[in-house]
Amino acid sequence: MTRVALLWHMHQPFYEDLVTREHIMPWVRLHALKDYYGMVALLREFPTVRATFNLVPSLLVQLEAFAADRARDRYLELGLKPAALLTEAESAFIVANFFHAQRQRMIEVYPRYLDLLERRAAGAAFSTDDLRDLQVWQKLAWIDPFYLTGDERVRQLVAKGRAFSEDDKAVLRTVELELLNRVIPEYRDAAARGQIEIATSPFYHPILPLLCDTDVYLRTHPGSPMPRRRFQHPEDADVQLRRAVECHERLFGRRPVGLWPSEGSVSDAMVPLVAKAGFSWMATDEQILGRSIGLTFTRDQYGHVEQPDRLYRTYTVRAGGAVVSCVFRDHVLSDRIGFVYAGWDPADAADDFVGRLAEAGRRFAAAGGGEALLPVILDGENAWEHFEGNGHPFLRALYGRLAAHPELRTVTMADACARPVASPGTIDSIFPGSWIDSNFSIWIGHRDDQIAWSQLGDAREAIETASGAPAPAIEQAREELLIAEGSDWFWWYGDDHSSDHDAEFDDLFRRHLRNVYRLLLKPVPEELFVSNISTTLAIQEEQPPSAWLSPTIDGEATSYFEWLGAGTFEVPAHQGAMHQTGVAARILTRVLFGFSASHLYVRLDGDRRVADLLADGHGFSLTFLHPSRQRLEVEPSGRATWSGASGPRAWVAAGTVLELAIPLQDLEARAGVPIAFFVSASSPIGPGAQESERYPAQRAIQVDVPGDGFSGDNWRA
Repeated sequence: MTRVALLWHMHQPFYEDLVTREHIMPWVRLHALKDYYGMVALLREFPTVRATFNLVPSLLVQLEAFAADRARDRYLELGLKPAALLTEAESAFIVANFFHAQRQRMIEVYPRYLDLLERRAAGAAFSTDDLRDLQVWQKLAWIDPFYLTGDERVRQLVAKGRAFSEDDKAVLRTVELELLNRVIPEYRDAAARGQIEIATSPFYHPILPLLCDTDVYLRTHPGSPMPRRRFQHPEDADVQLRRAVECHERLFGRRPVGLWPSEGSVSDAMVPLVAKAGFSWMATDEQILGRSIGLTFTRDQYGHVEQPDRLYRTYTVRAGGAVVSCVFRDHVLSDRIGFVYAGWDPADAADDFVGRLAEAGRRFAAAGGGEALLPVILDGENAWEHFEGNGHPFLRALYGRLAAHPELRTVTMADACARPVASPGTIDSIFPGSWIDSNFSIWIGHRDDQIAWSQLGDAREAIETASGAPAPAIEQAREELLIAEGSDWFWWYGDDHSSDHDAEFDDLFRRHLRNVYRLLLKPVPEELFVSNISTTLAIQEEQPPSAWLSPTIDGEATSYFEWLGAGTFEVPAHQGAMHQTGVAARILTRVLFGFSASHLYVRLDGDRRVADLLADGHGFSLTFLHPSRQRLEVEPSGRATWSGASGPRAWVAAGTVLELAIPLQDLEARAGVPIAFFVSASSPIGPGAQESERYPAQRAIQVDVPGDGFSGDNWRA
């Protein structure tokens, strides 16, 4: 019998400003509506399935506050305010920010929500009724699938679709509070009936090895630039762990025995702290195991690990006189759920995944290992917005197959570590790193990270040397510092990751540190008023065309001058909140666009020859939102087709690049009229090609058709 240990990681950073009491971002509340309740409630349908949920304390305490109706964020306040009383600035904020949802699964499925998005893309003015409908849909699109199908209040709102009233908003607020208040009790009930284990993480989700000593990074990157002040405070790591245990015990009535170290980050220095806090097991990534035991895990052409007897077992980690059990996730299996299956038919995805689990167990047994332990650990919230039905159809198919499979049995992590079937391996020194590339580069490797760690160290020193401030203020300053130690602020610094909210994360990090100095009655360093962001990666905006174009549509960059003056959109190197291990981050790298007097021209550049991408089964499309809604698809065969019975003419050629020419007249476009479009790429995964990329991520490329004076107006020497 092969044991399968699923761990769903639920995490949000601490968004609250302790001075103003405002929650700067809405993600705790919105994910609570969409994910946190449904993920555990779904298990009631499969009573024999066991799982582990990792609930981060910084998420839980914010969830408590929202459930008690004592927390506020700007999105919530403006969503509840009567639409007729919104100021011009508030209306502009709503129009700019109330579409932060996955487009295909959360916006396009609701005609009115999509209509509002297209109105924004076209630059249309929003009436009071439009704003009220947007207030409703911004929240309604995040409601849990159980409520979408089973709650009459929610079903009536969805069926109504538009022309909502203020009373409708009040009904939705009642549903929201009800859902928020069901989350923690549902986890408590599942744990009480023995179906789940609830694990925890350090309170504000810091990288424990870096708190213990930032110089640990030099183990993997010798000679790297470092913060101006070495940060070496294991006592802070100890506080983060102790506070996590206290929070867990208060909410769930028992002490946690399992720890998911933030970002799977481990080192020898943190092991004694983990044991001291009372944890009997922790978990991290397979690459950490490989580097700890001097082994490189390899896989065959189907992705099956070729050293199953070394990976699929528990280990005992010994360091600093302490002992902690440790499991190491199979990151390829875990990433298939997080990054591959979203576009698949749910049954096909579940069959594929369960088949891989069973095969892994057979390979472990054939290698003489006996019964395998397969740890599958991944984010439990961010992937589902890309799945049909917020992931419920896939999870039902997966749990059903796991419950019925004769060779597989689900277990909690605690059970797997307390009763190992195979003899545990022993690790006398665990390699310092995280679940991403087995190092800490994302959190300290970039110049922006190092500036932030320097600011953190300065603030830590300011607290240690504080005098004159009241004792309660000093304690609150320590709390602000603990919050600033969280991993998320550093995640978004540098060029590794980017989102639409990089600036907000940067400001919130510096805001917590500014609060430290204000509470201590000390001058705030000037640098804390200036952004730490040195890269422009976060600014995902297109550059408009500057000259007329006349390219040859042959699929080749014929000359340097052919596309000179085109508008550009540079595709970021990484998309999304989660970091994907071992999977290409993108297919497209750049979009060029521009005009002649009669045609729109678009060129797509790929990470390799577009003709080869097409031959491998990838496809590309342009979705026009304005002046008319149409979709042009370039199939893997190279043939271009329009959605609907007929569409504009189009000339397409694929070679090194993909080039397209579309008559403006056929698009119903004329000078001064904006054209708005998305570019998409599809991947040949699962049954049929599925859309895998869409650019830009949250809004269309919008460009005005130029008039007769375009060349002279835009001439640049």
